[in-house]
Amino acid sequence: MLTRELAGASAKPLILSILSSGESYGYAILQRIEDLSDGVLSWDDSTLYPVLHRLENDGLLESSWRKADNGRRRKYYLITSKGLKALEGEKKQWLCVDAILAELWGLQPRLT
Repeated sequence: MLTRELAGASAKPLILSILSSGESYGYAILQRIEDLSDGVLSWDDSTLYPVLHRLENDGLLESSWRKADNGRRRKYYLITSKGLKALEGEKKQWLCVDAILAELWGLQPRLT
């Protein structure tokens, strides 16, 4: 189980990465995160939606309401070009931290 702090810090890059492969809605994003982490990350609505709203307010995502096959309305999220640029920055930061920790823990030589 990840700490709350690490889960919070990883929310933006996780969501942007998922949406970089195509639009999705909240429940599907939650399921994708849980599946990718083998259940280690198990968010709920109170974790996901504030992040989605913040990313949308920052111009990194756009959203639209649609009716699903079952008749329920779903809000779909789509990454913007600004969001794709932000994702590239997130990747660089996370890979840098990963490389430093890997070296400190003796897992691999540092990439320079």
